[in-house]
Amino acid sequence: MSEPGRARRLSPFAWLGVADLRDALPFGMMQCVLALCWVLPSAVIPIEALAILGSALNVSILFFGVSFVGVGGAFVMPWLVHLVGRRWIFAISGGCVAVSSVLLSVGTVPPLIVGLAFRVFGYLCVDVAFEVAIMERIPRRALARFEPVRMFFMAIGFLVGPWLGIWLSLHAGLWAPFALSAVLTIAVCAYALHAGFSSHPAGTAFRGRPPNPLRFVVRFVRQPRLRLAWLLAFGRSGWWTMFFIYTPIYCVQSGLGEELAGIVLSAAALPMLLVPLWGRLGGRIGLRALLAVGYLATGFVTIAVAAVSDVAWLGIALLLAGAACASLIDAAGNTLFFRAVHPYERTEMASVFTTYREAAQLGAPGVFAALLSVFALPAVFVASGVSMVLLTYLTRYIPRRY
Repeated sequence: MSEPGRARRLSPFAWLGVADLRDALPFGMMQCVLALCWVLPSAVIPIEALAILGSALNVSILFFGVSFVGVGGAFVMPWLVHLVGRRWIFAISGGCVAVSSVLLSVGTVPPLIVGLAFRVFGYLCVDVAFEVAIMERIPRRALARFEPVRMFFMAIGFLVGPWLGIWLSLHAGLWAPFALSAVLTIAVCAYALHAGFSSHPAGTAFRGRPPNPLRFVVRFVRQPRLRLAWLLAFGRSGWWTMFFIYTPIYCVQSGLGEELAGIVLSAAALPMLLVPLWGRLGGRIGLRALLAVGYLATGFVTIAVAAVSDVAWLGIALLLAGAACASLIDAAGNTLFFRAVHPYERTEMASVFTTYREAAQLGAPGVFAALLSVFALPAVFVASGVSMVLLTYLTRYIPRRY
């Protein structure tokens, strides 16, 4: 038996279909830990903000304002990478998350605002660094296989994190989930540096003129497939932003309690363990059909939450059903972007593309803040669901060969 064949047979993750990709499992495991770090305080932060600020409207305004840091940071990221190199980007990420963890543990308004800003920028740094490293080390034609696997590993972190974060905050103190998140993030960044993921695999480094943000933004916007990838990712991220902010608020306002909020957020990750299966389904029917079903189903189920919101348990059940439908979308991951971007402009285009997350965290709370100034919380579910239904139309522009 050949060495690659023996490796596939012996690997405990051979069933994932990426045993032939040397860096796939290390990337997957690191993304698992980073996902855990991100969601550990995911239920704690909205509940803490609600307790400090007093209303869902004020929480929306807070997240809306902090998201400007992410959008602005994404545009300066190529310049920062050019200036200090990717090694220091990992170091900056760990430092920002550590500072944010200290500030978010205080429990008052100014540290909450500044801590969220540091948290957003810290994870933006590590996200851009990993996106570039993945495109350098995973062959272009293997990305459609790798993305469901990456999402599978991230789902493991999402499954554990929200409940664990709430449990730690209730039994050890508000500081505990933030401290664990910082320690694990620093550990992942240190491993990435040790493993050489901060440098090009060929050992080369290009140093030209500092990148002009206006030029690469214009370059991104002029490419239809990059625009399409951004818009669909923006919609997916906007739905999850809604879910992670307003599901805990819904649980608390409905009288179900904080610990249940963490359990619900963790349970929402269970369907994501199926993304390798959805990825294979997408390989058979095409990403266009898979994503069309995912966006449409997620949209209608989310709208239905508003209709039953007075019955808390039924509303929670439908939110979890929406998360199951959204797992179909997550199976594609960022495949559309990876397939569309040119190798010579990965860092610049990755920096623009990752603004979908910051833009979703900016736009969604902004829209919801406006809605909540007039309507009750169920309006959030209606708006989020309608947006997903509308995005179904864009899936028709995905190339059939995908």
